[in-house]
Amino acid sequence: SPKMDLLHSNGVLIIQHLQRDYRAYQDFLNFMSHVGDPRNIFSIYFPLWFQLNQVVGTKMIWVAVIGDWFNLIFKWILFGHRPYWWVQETMIYPNQSSPCLEQFPITCETGPGSPSGHAMGSSCVWYVMVTAALSYTVRWKDKSAVTLHRLTWSFLWSIFWIIQIIVCISRVFIATHFPHQVILGVFAGILVAEAFEHTPAIQTASLRMYIKTNLFLFIFALGFYLVLKLLDIDLLWSVPKAKKWCANPDWINIDTTPFAGLVRNLGALFGLGLGINSEMFITSCKGKNSCKISFRILCIAASLAVLQLYNFVKIPTHTEYLFYILSFCKSAAMPLTVVALVPYCVHSLMRTTEKKLN
Repeated sequence: SPKMDLLHSNGVLIIQHLQRDYRAYQDFLNFMSHVGDPRNIFSIYFPLWFQLNQVVGTKMIWVAVIGDWFNLIFKWILFGHRPYWWVQETMIYPNQSSPCLEQFPITCETGPGSPSGHAMGSSCVWYVMVTAALSYTVRWKDKSAVTLHRLTWSFLWSIFWIIQIIVCISRVFIATHFPHQVILGVFAGILVAEAFEHTPAIQTASLRMYIKTNLFLFIFALGFYLVLKLLDIDLLWSVPKAKKWCANPDWINIDTTPFAGLVRNLGALFGLGLGINSEMFITSCKGKNSCKISFRILCIAASLAVLQLYNFVKIPTHTEYLFYILSFCKSAAMPLTVVALVPYCVHSLMRTTEKKLN
């Protein structure tokens, strides 16, 4: 539509301005784009918070998974273009003189562009972390503590918005999103996170509930895709565009396709449910060692170290269905490691050490 073309063309001008005037900050902006990657929730934020506060850690996974699922559905409904291919195909520029937008190794994502998954995931998880941190100070009653709470509130929310703004700028800078797409992503993420502030049932969910939720999310997404495909609407329309207009074919990654994100998130949610409802979790994280600072620190350090090793596990991409299956298994293994395997090993090690000392 003419209004959308105008919005996109104004967005292109902003991208050109950023790429011209902020080139000196290119490495920093690329780094911040990685910071906003939803996959960091499972490999960095979740291991830290789960050992500090299991309620917050559990909420973080649920918010990330449901938020990314909504992001997928919104992307399929909104049919949002990405700047790096839109400038090549639009007809609004005279004499085919389309603007030149620089591309980067992380530019060529293959899914639709609206809303931004990075912006949505970043705002989701940081909203959970900020509200969790503030929940400790809101209980303070004396006058000096109330003043400290207000200062803490201002500081943490300032940090929240600074991070979101920089993540949004980074996504626009690399020409993978228009400005309105990252703004929509931020506020959509906040809404999802706020909804889970009033959903305490996830803390007591059984393994059956996790499985039912997984099945619902998968069947709804797959059914939505198949129904529209029967109506001759291809929800994977963005993949050929990405392959056609990406400056370097090596930058195209199957990991950025819509179904790859869905499978990754369903695996993480299943792994969390499996871990929380396991005997290893009950023995270690509900035992006497769970209250010890040394136990939590060891669990955090070991979890972060082990999860970094998962990055070296490369899933073969030559067969798409095999990739999805292995991606699901790898994603399920990560929260299972944090919730059950590592704490159980640390618990066993501490118990053995205590027996030797006695």
